[in-house]
Amino acid sequence: MQIRKKITITYIALSGFSTLLLCIVIFSLFKQNNQYYFIKRLQDRAKIASSAYYQKNLVHQDYFKDFKKKGLEELVEEKDFVLKVSSKNTFEYNTDLHLPPEFYHTIMKKGSSWIEENHRYYYGQIFSEGNQRHIVIVTAIDRRGSTSTIYILQILIFGGIGFIIVAYFFGKFLARRVINPIARITNEVHRISASNLHNRLADAEGNDEISDLTKTFNDMLDRLETSFEIQANFINNASHELKTPITTIIAETEIMLLKERKTEEYIYSLENINKQASKLGNLTESLLKLTQTGYDGRKQVLDMGRIDEILLEVKASIDTLFPDNRVNIKLNNIPEDDTLLTIPCNRPLLELALNNIISNAVKYSDNDEVFVNLSVDNSKIKIAITDIGIGIPPEDIPFLYEPFFRGKIASKYNGYGLGLPLAMKIIRMHNGELQIQSETGKGTVVNITFEKSNLKNA
Repeated sequence: MQIRKKITITYIALSGFSTLLLCIVIFSLFKQNNQYYFIKRLQDRAKIASSAYYQKNLVHQDYFKDFKKKGLEELVEEKDFVLKVSSKNTFEYNTDLHLPPEFYHTIMKKGSSWIEENHRYYYGQIFSEGNQRHIVIVTAIDRRGSTSTIYILQILIFGGIGFIIVAYFFGKFLARRVINPIARITNEVHRISASNLHNRLADAEGNDEISDLTKTFNDMLDRLETSFEIQANFINNASHELKTPITTIIAETEIMLLKERKTEEYIYSLENINKQASKLGNLTESLLKLTQTGYDGRKQVLDMGRIDEILLEVKASIDTLFPDNRVNIKLNNIPEDDTLLTIPCNRPLLELALNNIISNAVKYSDNDEVFVNLSVDNSKIKIAITDIGIGIPPEDIPFLYEPFFRGKIASKYNGYGLGLPLAMKIIRMHNGELQIQSETGKGTVVNITFEKSNLKNA
């Protein structure tokens, strides 16, 4: 069932239920009001009947009877009965009255009572004069009350049916008003595909949920478009980077196979081929490591490692690659509690990420000093890597994490532009945060932060 129909049916059901409750309340109050005023009329007649009964003078009796006849509105089939009370719990019974014993018992106990049987009301009350007590019972049919009750019942029934019909149209209007923005979004989304990701949903007015949905979807399209562009650039750049050494190797072998050459030429050609093959091997290995972190930058974390030990192992690896490096690792302020230094991690990948960042600091500072400072507390682990190298131009910073991107200054150094994107994905995989602050010609500061609350969920 469509949501539009669900909203309409739900609105009609709720409107009908609330209307039914309102009609029941109105009908009950109206009926109680009729009963109250009719009983009051019977009560007045009971008082007159009692006064007339106690009068010994026939003239006075006729006066009360005449007053009742002319001064009060005549009731339908009105009758009154006077029953003499013999003792505390007994009275003279009238065979014309067929009332339940409970009615008399209530009168004797409380002094008055009333009941309704087949639209006929009976009101009874005890009156006393001297030592003599009587029960006066007045009965009549409330034809006006019954007629008005039927009339109000008809009004409520037809009014309720009319309101349900109106509620149907209001429900359709409400459903259309609620669903139309969603239907508009659905139609616009159907027109968006991989070939036109630049299209966006029209901004919705107001600050309601529809507006939030539109903004959220547009933000998602921004991320998708960026991801597609990055993927396209990655494929183009990867193809170019892989094609260059392969083309060089093929061209070199074709040239050497054209004719016999001197030994020195073969050696030179093989050295060139070896150089291009090594470049191709390193590039392929970097791409494999980049894909190893997973498409979304997350991979199952299996190991537990001390961050200070990982840094020392990275330092040993860098000493092998750059024997003249001036990397200075500061571990003076680490806590004695080993658990504060231990994090869940994929150790080989985390070592690779730190190695890439510190190696970049060494390379782009021309083997100048590089400071690695480790600080640990109960809430986080922070690694700050500072160099005084060439720095990064502000316009290059937004593209640092794109594979194969290399700034104008960095292009003078050997590399493929894969180290930092790989490091970022590995650190993100460990629920860490990577921040870079740099100024051209003054150096770069890389801050890596692991929040303890996030590490528990890694």
